[in-house]
Amino acid sequence: MTTNLTPNQSLDTDSSAQESPMPNDVLNNNELPDDNQPALDEQAYDDVRSKEAVSKAAMLKESDEFDENTVDDVDEDGEDIADSDDDEVSIAGQAVPVVIDMTHTVTEDQAGLRIDKLASLVFTDFSRVQLQGWISDGSLLYNGSVQRPKVRVKADDVLHLSTTLQQHSGDQPEDIAIEVVYEDDEVLVINKPVGMVVHPGAGNQTGTLVNALLYHYPQQHHLPRAGLVHRIDKDTSGLLLIGKTKPAQMALMEQLKDKSVYRHYQCVVAGDQASLMRHRRIDAPIGRHRTQRTKMTVMTAGREAVTHLLNVTPLNGNYCLLDVGLETGRTHQIRVHLSHITYPIVGDRIYGGRRQLRSGLTEAQRQAISNFPRQALHAYTLGFVHPTTGEDIEVTTPLPEDMQQLIAVLSDGYDDESLIG
Repeated sequence: MTTNLTPNQSLDTDSSAQESPMPNDVLNNNELPDDNQPALDEQAYDDVRSKEAVSKAAMLKESDEFDENTVDDVDEDGEDIADSDDDEVSIAGQAVPVVIDMTHTVTEDQAGLRIDKLASLVFTDFSRVQLQGWISDGSLLYNGSVQRPKVRVKADDVLHLSTTLQQHSGDQPEDIAIEVVYEDDEVLVINKPVGMVVHPGAGNQTGTLVNALLYHYPQQHHLPRAGLVHRIDKDTSGLLLIGKTKPAQMALMEQLKDKSVYRHYQCVVAGDQASLMRHRRIDAPIGRHRTQRTKMTVMTAGREAVTHLLNVTPLNGNYCLLDVGLETGRTHQIRVHLSHITYPIVGDRIYGGRRQLRSGLTEAQRQAISNFPRQALHAYTLGFVHPTTGEDIEVTTPLPEDMQQLIAVLSDGYDDESLIG
């Protein structure tokens, strides 16, 4: 087997602009005040932050300026691989064409087997589904001709596999533990922990989910992004969908485009139930910030982005737990949309700022919010149509411990009967 080391171009992206149904004066002001928003406890916020700065001098500035080294791969809250528009991640993980040219002569003891069965026994680097696809498209020939997978072979017949795959040149396998939530021959769903980067990028060549996948599933090295279908940020926890074969990966990516894949997130936000209920559907296009290129923002020239607040559960008078559904998958979509309507996710150092701290907090609650080390965002439900069986699959995973503890502190002593029913 030979390898051509000329890199392919990365996946094309649709950069066509989407016009927003929202007024320009709203779209261009990401700091729009809400008359019903509780006053910020700014003095308490400053006190806490000044203490925090003493122990963590590298903390991102509240003005949203931040060290580019902390942006591991420009985070992707539910971003679809096919919709990727991240300049910072296109360098690492580039694919190179790998030419596969293999021949097998049928032995006496193999006579009588189906072509696809024998191929799966002798070409062990590939799945049976993948091999069946190659038999159908002519990449795997039987005695020099295309045959159906169920045809039975005879002794001295010849199977010839000739195709080109995409292999990652710089991604190395690493023995990193991963939590598998669902798995079969074509599909894998894992629960990504907080702190794990999804794929190698500038400053993060090792320790990523892709590195872990290549160790536990060596056959994934033939697939773009090791089979990843979509992505989430380093500091977002939860479910990720992975194709174990090229046909499965492509089919699942198509499902993302036609919206038969659904993704639900839970997050803790600074906002009261009544105000959040007025934003059950957030339809505001998102594009890259004009001056801070590692940030995204709502803008008229951005790409269509739609987020649904499926359920709003009050934790106290000024904080809620949201169940969020994505209709589109744009970089930072959930975080940008919630910040845009002035109800940011707790712990979001880039899009949250001072608005994370509201009035009426106890000291314990104030400390819990100020010290929460990441955006309180978790991908907890993933649904898709199985690419082979057509079965509807839904996978769920509980909230991580850090978010459960945050919710417990914020809801301590709260009686939800006092709020809107």
